[in-house]
Amino acid sequence: MRKYLMGTGLFGAITSGYSLLKGANHKRFTWRVGLAWISWAITLLLAIGEARDIRTASHGGAVPEDSPIAGKEYKYAGTPKPGKKQKLDKKQKRAKK
Repeated sequence: MRKYLMGTGLFGAITSGYSLLKGANHKRFTWRVGLAWISWAITLLLAIGEARDIRTASHGGAVPEDSPIAGKEYKYAGTPKPGKKQKLDKKQKRAKK
């Protein structure tokens, strides 16, 4: 759970939301402030979506093609890159013979 909460995207979205909230305390609501909040919401949703994709990939699932980690699921699942030969250690070499 910690690796999802402390991911740079999610951490950045939370801290920018905090600073946006802190800065909007005594200001009048204008269209620029509205756009800032919409932008923050989009950033937060994208960060949550990426954390969800990472969790799916780490459990061996497939992620959608439009995900930033699509095609790199093996990095999160702990498996070797597809099509790449895995080096055998000494014990595995002996067992293979």
